[in-house]
Amino acid sequence: MLWHAIAPVRRYTKASHDVVRHPRLCSDAKILLLYVQGLPDDQTHVALSEHGQKLGIKGRAFQRAKEQLVVNGFVHERRAAGERGLWATHQLVSNVPLTDADALVVWREAGVGAGASPSAQSPTVGQPGPRSVGHQLPVDEELGKNSSRPPTEAPSGGEGEGEGVVVAGEVVELSAQEAEAERVLLSLRNFDRQLRLGVREARELVGLAVEWLRRGVSAGELRRVLSSGLPAKGVRSAVGFLRHRLEMKMPEAPAPVSEPAPEPASVAEPAPPALPDVPPVPPRVAPLVTCEGPGNEHVFRAYGGATLCPDCQQAAAWARWAERRAADLGVDLAEDAAKAVEAGRGSDGWRSRLAAAAAGGGAEQ
Repeated sequence: MLWHAIAPVRRYTKASHDVVRHPRLCSDAKILLLYVQGLPDDQTHVALSEHGQKLGIKGRAFQRAKEQLVVNGFVHERRAAGERGLWATHQLVSNVPLTDADALVVWREAGVGAGASPSAQSPTVGQPGPRSVGHQLPVDEELGKNSSRPPTEAPSGGEGEGEGVVVAGEVVELSAQEAEAERVLLSLRNFDRQLRLGVREARELVGLAVEWLRRGVSAGELRRVLSSGLPAKGVRSAVGFLRHRLEMKMPEAPAPVSEPAPEPASVAEPAPPALPDVPPVPPRVAPLVTCEGPGNEHVFRAYGGATLCPDCQQAAAWARWAERRAADLGVDLAEDAAKAVEAGRGSDGWRSRLAAAAAGGGAEQ
């Protein structure tokens, strides 16, 4: 392969090899990322989808490229309330992968979601008037009906005291653990907008969340377990997802601590009698016995009444095996031994040949 390249002197974008050779990014995702990286400052307010349309990346191809960029940490999105209470989706594109914590730092430094201070808003037209006091109800309400807008989070109370939450116009008293569990459930929206719960939905899950707190799990740990590891395809129902996770990942209940039994009243017991000093029993060593086998007289330590040493036992075993083998073959070992001796003594035997060879060697010398 021939390679020829001329380095540009203007209108170029520096691309990292980590992006160009990324194994989990398709070509559309890489082109889109490099295109956005080289945009001027006056075009950064345009949505990522519009840039994709300019490059011809539309429909399913754009969704696939954006999903890969989001999964690998190059694109982050966040919804924040802007002026006059309007919600806007802010996109963060980076040429290096960023974690959620790193992206949150960039959001804070850019001031996304901070909103304008009350003093910076345009003043209301007209002069302030006195507060109207009367018995008339608003037009959109009827007598006997309460507003169906519960507070987003329960007000914090003192430690160890119960709290009251307004649900459908009724004040529901909550214990300290229930209030803490409800605050954890309602705060999940700050970590991921897919986990946004209403007060009624949170009330349905308070019982399961309280059981986690009773089993020794802290509020921070419970919040981390519920908000981390979300499915890649998104959460369709926040209530169903959180209920399933609370039930399936419920920690084990701590083992009950058994109280020690009360000790009975001490009663003076007689001291046990002193035992006589018994000398330790020395290890048993087999005595030395003279072996009854052939050869020179020798001794060995006999165990179990043995009369032959191990060597003599092995020799006797071989002798018995040879006798049984000879009996199976029909051979007389004594007769064969005598024949071999007589054959050696003859003029053509091995003894005569050995003597002749010895005499011949001495004559040559």
